[in-house]
Amino acid sequence: MKVSPVKSSGLSTFAGVFTPSILTILGVIMYLRFGWVVGNVGLLGSLLIVTLATSITFLTSLSLAAIATDQQVKIGGAYYMISRSLGIESGGAVGISLYLAQALSVSMYTVGFAESIVQIFPGLNEKLLAVGAILFVAGVALISAKVASRVQYFILAAIAISLVSLIFGSPIESTEIELWGASPERSVPFWVVFAVFFPAVTGIDVGVNMSGDLKDPAKSIPKGTFMAVGAGYIIYMALPVILAMRADASSLIEDPMIMRRIAFWGDAILVGVWGATLSSALGSTLAAPRVLQALAQDGVLPRFMAGLGKGSGKENLPRKGTLFTLVFTITAVLLGDLNVIAPVLTMFFLTAYGVLNFSAGIENVLKSPSFRPKFKVHWFFSLLGAAGCFGVMILINPVATLIAAIFVFLIFFWLKRRGLKKTWGGIGRGVRLSLIRFSLMRLSEDADPKNWRPHLLVFSGAPQSRWYLIAVADDFIQGKALMTVATILTEVNVTKKRLRKMEIHTREFLAKRAIHSLVRIIPSANPFTGAKTMVDHYGLGGLVPNTIILGNTTEDSHMSDFCDMIGYFNKLQRNVLIIDIEEDYKKSSKRSIDVWWGGLKMNGALMIIMAHLLRRSFGWREAELTIKMVVPNESAARDAERNLAEIIEKMRSNAKYELIVSGGRSFPEILKNESRTADLVFLGLKTPDDNYPLYYRTLQANTSHLKNKIFVLAGEDVAFEKVLF
Repeated sequence: MKVSPVKSSGLSTFAGVFTPSILTILGVIMYLRFGWVVGNVGLLGSLLIVTLATSITFLTSLSLAAIATDQQVKIGGAYYMISRSLGIESGGAVGISLYLAQALSVSMYTVGFAESIVQIFPGLNEKLLAVGAILFVAGVALISAKVASRVQYFILAAIAISLVSLIFGSPIESTEIELWGASPERSVPFWVVFAVFFPAVTGIDVGVNMSGDLKDPAKSIPKGTFMAVGAGYIIYMALPVILAMRADASSLIEDPMIMRRIAFWGDAILVGVWGATLSSALGSTLAAPRVLQALAQDGVLPRFMAGLGKGSGKENLPRKGTLFTLVFTITAVLLGDLNVIAPVLTMFFLTAYGVLNFSAGIENVLKSPSFRPKFKVHWFFSLLGAAGCFGVMILINPVATLIAAIFVFLIFFWLKRRGLKKTWGGIGRGVRLSLIRFSLMRLSEDADPKNWRPHLLVFSGAPQSRWYLIAVADDFIQGKALMTVATILTEVNVTKKRLRKMEIHTREFLAKRAIHSLVRIIPSANPFTGAKTMVDHYGLGGLVPNTIILGNTTEDSHMSDFCDMIGYFNKLQRNVLIIDIEEDYKKSSKRSIDVWWGGLKMNGALMIIMAHLLRRSFGWREAELTIKMVVPNESAARDAERNLAEIIEKMRSNAKYELIVSGGRSFPEILKNESRTADLVFLGLKTPDDNYPLYYRTLQANTSHLKNKIFVLAGEDVAFEKVLF
């Protein structure tokens, strides 16, 4: 069946983000509780609360902008962003919290609307008025997102008129500006006031959650959000000055409609508060069902709620989700009032904002290759925002913070146990596969030598028989790069099932010894031919082993095939490390490493890189690295010393160096004298040629006195010297 693509309603930045965000910011708290805030904590306390709350929102806006410009933001807004960054379990846990916060926002705004009417007409029932308001805004939301956005323009104009009327108002009594509000016995604590106020600056969620209806979410979300946060901050910093100059603390605390008495035209405040509360309720009514719709589409919600993910009409309106939210908000209205709902909202919003900041911060810290936002934010600001959210939660109410954390973790573990597979085909695995695919497609494009890592293919045979090869390889990578333990099985007629069982057994054997490695076993009549075949075909895209680790050969009859294999690997541009060390590698001494050096190019640079990686391992951390170079005479030694000292200083490898004057001695003789006590010696190999078996036999004879050595042949087309500097 062919499914037609869903068309976005194409809302602009102003209509889809700025307007609903600023209307939510300039809402019920501003009109009905801001006087109470100023009365309780005074002018300076109010400015501090506004600055602190807006700072948290602004830092969250930065993180939000980074994530929004990194990926295509679809329906669900903040939930969509978090789930695609931290995984569906984390995203689902926060998404459900975010939905509850948005739905409770509708209850708070409509309760505020009803409270303002009851202040004028005391005989009316506040609960019924609030329920009627919910039914009204739900009806508008069910019609169209575009219709809802047009209604908001008239409300924005009404709010602007009410603020102008307030500015040109006059004092209602003789008063002095009270910097810290009413006396302690007549006021409530600072953090309680903060908890009531904070929902006033949470309007950024409305614009984000409308992402599915925006023409250009990546552009509109950052721009519209910053505009709304900035405008809201200016207004909230000006209002305390006006209120503190025109009424005393007691009047501000006791009269929720104090602005009406202060304003030049009092009824303009009524129009503003009614418009603001209804528009804020409308914005949250548009946003909450869209979060619910995204949760249902991703399979986060229980199966019986799957229908909430279906949209209606060309605009893909979440009508079922709106009806569900309608029932939820009416229930909340019947059970609570404004001062009860607002602090609960604060906890939910701070939780969602904290995780959003944490998500953006961790993406930056880890430098994930998939995180490349157009709007760049330093990780410090994102993590500062996260710390601010969680810190303020604890200051407001430690018990409520603990309950919120338990709530989120319970949802997380519930989702984890369900093992969701609907969205990405298997929760953790699906996300990892998505990241692997993304990285693989770009790996070959990111061939900067500075990012080089050894990707090892270790031909160990049966791991038990040549364990030292695996142990040395693990010391090279220390869990920071990829390694594959490979075996060429020379048996014939081996079934795929048996090979699979052998791979599982080998993987378990390695895991018990804390070796994290891939495992590959292939059958071949000839081990050398099998090794060539594996190197030819093993890997995926740009992710192929770049360094082959082999054991030394002791069979003269194998020498020709062995050398031919080395030449083959070199032609394939693979680095080759031939490890010839004591079998009891774990107990062997690891206090000195000699690198016999002939210059930076090819083998020289790679040997120092591998020696440096080895010294970062636990066993070799105390080893002294000495770079040794042979020169023909004293004059050459003086010239070489200047260059070598400068090069080693630039390498930042904490290595020593020794210049040995040959004095007519052969290199094997020098090697025997100078490295006879070294615990490990690195030696370069020449490029393979037709006489390589003879060369290699001679090399074995000349190094037989060395107890541990690694022969290095650089074959990869990489400027290894750039890795060092």
